[in-house]
Amino acid sequence: MALAAVAALVVVFLVLIALTDGAGSGLAAWLTTLGTGTVLALWRGRHRTWPARLVPVLPVVVAAALTAAVCIPTAPTARRYPPALPFVSTQHWNLATGSRVAVYHYPPANPGPRHPVPFVYLHGGPIRGISVQDLTFLQLLARQGYDVYAYEQAGGGRSDLLPMDQYTISRTVRDLAAFVDRLDKGKVDILGFSGGGVVLARALADPGVATRLHRAIIAEPGPMDGPTAHTTGHKGRASAQGLAPDPSGPRSTHVPRYAVAFGLMRLGLLSPDTGLIGQAEGANVFTAADLGGDTASAYCAGDAHRIPSEDTEQNFSFSPAASLRVQQTVKDSPSLIPLLRQSRTPAMLMIAECSAQVRHWATAILANDPAIQRTQYMPGVGHHMWNGLDDNNDRAAAVITAFLQDKPAPLPNYPTRDEIPTFMRDHK
Repeated sequence: MALAAVAALVVVFLVLIALTDGAGSGLAAWLTTLGTGTVLALWRGRHRTWPARLVPVLPVVVAAALTAAVCIPTAPTARRYPPALPFVSTQHWNLATGSRVAVYHYPPANPGPRHPVPFVYLHGGPIRGISVQDLTFLQLLARQGYDVYAYEQAGGGRSDLLPMDQYTISRTVRDLAAFVDRLDKGKVDILGFSGGGVVLARALADPGVATRLHRAIIAEPGPMDGPTAHTTGHKGRASAQGLAPDPSGPRSTHVPRYAVAFGLMRLGLLSPDTGLIGQAEGANVFTAADLGGDTASAYCAGDAHRIPSEDTEQNFSFSPAASLRVQQTVKDSPSLIPLLRQSRTPAMLMIAECSAQVRHWATAILANDPAIQRTQYMPGVGHHMWNGLDDNNDRAAAVITAFLQDKPAPLPNYPTRDEIPTFMRDHK
């Protein structure tokens, strides 16, 4: 009976957390649960003699102790940014949008010909830091004569936070335009990977932003708009998700406060701007291990037991609340297709063989962007196509540089628009 009472009070507490959106770091729900439970317990024991009258209060005390852990921060509540990287300097640029972003620059590092157009990398996420693995790949492009720039989206990595209501997919596109303007080197070539591919697709559909782009490469994009986001269907060939060993390292979700906060946010029962944990606290505490099988889903099944470390513990940075907020604005956005069909920026699409991405997310762009000149289906790799395994980095770089230099593609142009139905049938 006592255990049932404790369980009931914990459930009431969690319901109140959701109903109050975690107000006051959860204290509003905690005090209400404690007060209501105490009143009911005293009412139940009103006919008993002292001290037996206090026995019904014991489950309230136990439940209060258990749930108090949800209300007490164990991580700093002010943002702690990752330390400086030893192999590339971090600049901070103030953009015209009001964002202050961390910028990384790799000048051309070879004595041979240099590509005249600056190269900009839009990382995945959204709202996470650029991994060491990605920065290593960008160094490879710099060694091939490219003037490489990358920046972390506002709120991610070493970039400053935004108020939660300013995290939108539209803001990330405006930040891209403002970044190119701040660079002040004319049009740029741009590679958008995963969530960065979504930003790039939406930039291509915005004539005011697209005029700043010379050539565009969309690699393994997420859903570009609401209708696409709500599409289900075929994915790529088997990934390592469910096959790879569980990621090692500490998890914030092993702490009751963050297990409740992130769990209820994922379920949509807490808003990204919840009063339970602040944006900075959530970013400070979230670890690479918290991503669970998401990392394994970016590799082929055959690579399950040799998945490389994508990042260091010190460099890893991810803001789960801001990321959910941006993703929700994508889901809420109208169809991008009418605007994308007007795109004139030369573009290329890259699709991985073992991707866990829904195929329609990429083929919707291919079907509706008339300026896509080639598609490169990358065999033997998963979502994270440049991953340091075998010759995967070199193969990805060869595909990218061939397109940027308008040279013959290393791989067949596949699938074409006409081949989308066959591709969807044969590659799943």
